[in-house]
Amino acid sequence: MRKREWRTPKAGAISRLFLHETDLASLSAENIRVEVKAVGLNFADIFALTGLYSATPEGAFVPGLEFSGVVVESHDPSFAVGDAVMGVTRFGGYRTVIDSTAHYLSPLPEGWSFQQGAAYLVQTLTAYYALRELGNLKMNQRVLIHSAAGGVGLQAMKLAKALGARPTGTVSLPRKQAYLQQLGFEEVFVRQAPFKTQVDEIAKQQGDGFDLVLDGVGGEVQKSSFEHLNPMGRLIVFGAAEFTPGKNRPNYIRALFKYINRPKYDVMDMISENKSVMAFNLIWLWEQVDYLTTLIRDMRGIDIDPPVVGHEYDFEQALDAIECLRSGNTVGKVVLNIT
Repeated sequence: MRKREWRTPKAGAISRLFLHETDLASLSAENIRVEVKAVGLNFADIFALTGLYSATPEGAFVPGLEFSGVVVESHDPSFAVGDAVMGVTRFGGYRTVIDSTAHYLSPLPEGWSFQQGAAYLVQTLTAYYALRELGNLKMNQRVLIHSAAGGVGLQAMKLAKALGARPTGTVSLPRKQAYLQQLGFEEVFVRQAPFKTQVDEIAKQQGDGFDLVLDGVGGEVQKSSFEHLNPMGRLIVFGAAEFTPGKNRPNYIRALFKYINRPKYDVMDMISENKSVMAFNLIWLWEQVDYLTTLIRDMRGIDIDPPVVGHEYDFEQALDAIECLRSGNTVGKVVLNIT
């Protein structure tokens, strides 16, 4: 077998990504070889390719954090040839063949498509870790979830509801609001400027503030949300979409301006108001194998609908798929299909 992969010689520009073909080496002991059928895209891919991601590898690398496919060779009894699986990887996901240990693979749920499998692990784990592990979400708590129609946001809305909380979502476009309302989420708002005025009104309509905020936007949206946390409330930050680069590379002047004007929090004020700010990068969990596998097991025990796959591209159209995700106009997950 040979494998194809999307590789960049170094971070800095999306246009450096190119399709490369190479021979497969022999499978290492205890590893499992997966013929990939679908690859899930994440904003981390864009930030890594443009050099804005803290965990970006030095030199050449293959982006991608999650995939699904079929086992074609196995040295581990946990998975047999022919098994349908979904998996996570610390980069290297944009490949047609992936070698992995069993720790990073999970059986594809019965009835799920490969696209749904490639859309599940990273975004759901991000939402679960934020809500349950860091947010310590409780029954009937009010949760404000930004970018609620995106991959992470949709899973967070479903998880919050399944855990007995009361989710409120914000989105960037009316069609995203309509989509979420069709799914049964009533409290969904299209973000408007100034967001501070809007969130004041939202909180007033609903009678109180929020116990938990899940934010991947940043800027004024994040700052105003923090101000509406109830005592003992927690702001959980997993990204900063306001720093999303241009079509090819970052606008460094714009990024510097946003960085200088980013929200800042005074720990003395936080003590007085009894509020917390937590931020995380999920990729560091990859090194804590036991903890990661426990999180995935517990997360899969929560009964929610399969992830929404909103945009599908052929593997050869990776650059188009990345631009689709970067545009901010997506609903649900963007995936690459391999035939």
